Amino acid sequence: MKSLIKVMLILAAIFATTFILGRVIGILTVENVRNWLEFVQTIHPAWVAALVIALLFIDLFVAVPTLTITILAGFFLGCSQGFIAGLVGMSLAAFCGYAIARRFGDRAISLIVKDDAERVALKEAFQNSGPAMIMLSRGAPIVPEVTACMAGATRMPFGRYMLFFLLSTVPYVGVAAYAGSISSVESPHPAIFAVIFLYGVMWTGWFLFRRHQRRLNNV
Repeated sequence: MKSLIKVMLILAAIFATTFILGRVIGILTVENVRNWLEFVQTIHPAWVAALVIALLFIDLFVAVPTLTITILAGFFLGCSQGFIAGLVGMSLAAFCGYAIARRFGDRAISLIVKDDAERVALKEAFQNSGPAMIMLSRGAPIVPEVTACMAGATRMPFGRYMLFFLLSTVPYVGVAAYAGSISSVESPHPAIFAVIFLYGVMWTGWFLFRRHQRRLNNV
């Protein structure tokens, strides 16, 4: 388990670096994203959907405010179309991360974890704990990308990964898109409540998961 945590922390640090760079450069701010969406809406709603998908996809490489973008997708496109655009964008990022890590993950892990037995233990640990991590990954930035890469690197069957990813992401996107669709500049409360609700559920899940893990370790 220690090797798994070590690799995941290194991955998280890499993704966090892109997040910090994005904030320092100041391009992918919430205000800029909203302005871009407002601009492309004047051209055609399809461009709004395309921009939402593109922004959520590049989250794999440069951290973006995914929840805010999904709420804005619901605001500009309506619940159904916002949901589809959000789900497509997040799925593309996750599945691409899985595919890249499946192709190159073994070599990357071998550079971090030298011992063969530890690498085997790492893969077994993720096969056991990974499903819960994937389902709770939306509770914090960066974690969805980390779990996607770990699933690919440890050769978790794609169908299994996709199942847990969808169990996590479909309700997350649905709540966010719906909240955005019933929000307005004058009444942003549904979006605010959605953020509180989603993070509250996810963090409660993480708390219960960690307590369960501690109990298993003490057995």
